[in-house]
Amino acid sequence: MIVQACINGARPSDFHPLLPLTIDAMVRDATASVVAGAAELHVHPRQADGRESLVAVDDTVGAIRRACPGTLIGVSTGAWIEGDREKTRDAIRRWRVLPDYASVNLSEDDAPGVMQLLRQKGVGIEVGLASLADAERYIGLDDHEQVFRVLIELDDEQNLQRACDIANGIIKVLRDSRVNRPILLHGFDDTVWPFVRMARELRYSTRIGLEDGKHLPDGTIATDNTALVTAAVAIFRGQSN
Repeated sequence: MIVQACINGARPSDFHPLLPLTIDAMVRDATASVVAGAAELHVHPRQADGRESLVAVDDTVGAIRRACPGTLIGVSTGAWIEGDREKTRDAIRRWRVLPDYASVNLSEDDAPGVMQLLRQKGVGIEVGLASLADAERYIGLDDHEQVFRVLIELDDEQNLQRACDIANGIIKVLRDSRVNRPILLHGFDDTVWPFVRMARELRYSTRIGLEDGKHLPDGTIATDNTALVTAAVAIFRGQSN
């Protein structure tokens, strides 16, 4: 059970005044998040204009690794980042400073191809499941156990009961198939904190940060990523409800 800090994601620059979009800002928030108790980091590297980029992985991961030695660092491979299958694959092939793991969304057509490429590069795979269809597709892969972690993420469903139903359905598929990989469960916006608590109850890992939401458990807007991580760590340690 760990808390992973997801410090920026695909959020636009006006989402929060301290959303880290430059390398220096990502290093700042990554370092502070680790100090606050985050065991891992998940970042979306950006180009100088703030646009997400797989090409920016080398510089971004390198800078964060120097600031946070020994902390696992993950990135996204979302198809929207480069917007083209071959550009996505080419960018990954060119990585020289490798993240410890990369998230792959099973809802995307080229997910198996991206997973194969990551294995060839020696990068761990955090396989993302957002629906029962994703879960069924995942367990249907011959090499589905060869992943670093299973990520249950329900970004599109803001109704808490429906989100919980989907999450429980995914969990049942994994259990029925006897999947033996670590699981990280997280929500998005309105479901962030209920899912942090759900993860703790199920003894799964979770994540928190401005990628997933900007509000604290009491509904106020967090000052920064550090405040969000601090609140999640307190829940995981049983110091807060």
